[in-house]
Amino acid sequence: MDFITNLLRGLLGLAFLIGICILLSRNRKAINWRLVSGGIGLQLVFAILVLKVPGVSWAFDQFASVLTYIIQWSENGAKFLFGDLATGDKGFGYIFAFRVLPTVMFYSALSAVLFYFGILQKIVYGIAWVLTRSMGMSGPESLAAAANVFIGQTEAPLIVRPYLANMSRSEMMCLMTGGMATIAGGVFAAYVGFLGGDDPAQQLYFARHLLSASIMSAPAAIICAKILFPETEKQDLEKLTRTDTHVGDNLLDAIASGTTDGLRLAVNVGAMLIVFTSLVFMLNWILQHSVGQWTGLNAYIQTSTGGRFEGLTFTYLLGLIFAPLAWLLGTPWHDSMLIGQLLGMKTMINEFVGYGALGEIQKTVDL
Repeated sequence: MDFITNLLRGLLGLAFLIGICILLSRNRKAINWRLVSGGIGLQLVFAILVLKVPGVSWAFDQFASVLTYIIQWSENGAKFLFGDLATGDKGFGYIFAFRVLPTVMFYSALSAVLFYFGILQKIVYGIAWVLTRSMGMSGPESLAAAANVFIGQTEAPLIVRPYLANMSRSEMMCLMTGGMATIAGGVFAAYVGFLGGDDPAQQLYFARHLLSASIMSAPAAIICAKILFPETEKQDLEKLTRTDTHVGDNLLDAIASGTTDGLRLAVNVGAMLIVFTSLVFMLNWILQHSVGQWTGLNAYIQTSTGGRFEGLTFTYLLGLIFAPLAWLLGTPWHDSMLIGQLLGMKTMINEFVGYGALGEIQKTVDL
């Protein structure tokens, strides 16, 4: 019975999300329903392969294990520079700036090395081939969608740089939407650090699920983009051609370039977390000590939520607004307010703040 209920809720959530996209579509008559159905089918195939097929599931576990080893290796480098601050020994505890941000830099440098040797490109072209054959997409947009899974929104356009000038508006929409829907590069390492902390088993657990979600999000992003902005121009269905993307004159140059990019990303991540977290606390305080206190809503909210929320706060309002969406996405109703606030933070503020809040919530609440 629970299986049927969850299945029906999943179908309802899928219909709701597609319905929102149709409602906001630029040209409903031009929607390619073959592409939409192919994308949904591809997601289903990915899910079955990852969750139910032993060989594929094992391969994902091994790949996730490599990612956790990368985190451990980066911690060794951070320990060399920061000492006990990077390990949490001698009472320092878990300090995000010294545990997660170094991983972002190392991951970025390693990605540059894989790019320099052409390994990353082969993986990207393989996924792009699957997207082209299953969803009938043009070569450039399938290439960009696949690249977003591994190298992120900033770097993915570099792979399709020769095609950018001739890409249609629908293809550009697909390129940008894919970057917003997937997790790639050093950001992936940061999220694993947020959720897994310093526990290797937890790091492996979250790395596996984040990797699976990122891959399955690629066709989902394409579906949304192609409904919101359907293709109305003649598509160039040319075969994928490998582009020569320059990442360095030699191996050391590639490492240096990747490290510099990683440093820039790490600094941006740290700065955004400081600013946006401060803004959230400021908005929480203003609402709680003004409207919440004057109307007596603080006590009511504390009682009605079992102490999960301290009163009328910005995060409470986000949870209230996004709770139905969280439920449609598969969250049990009693946790929908908590997950709803995370969805709200990601949508209205910043995804780093959302993942940071999730990391804090899971320490105190059994989700």
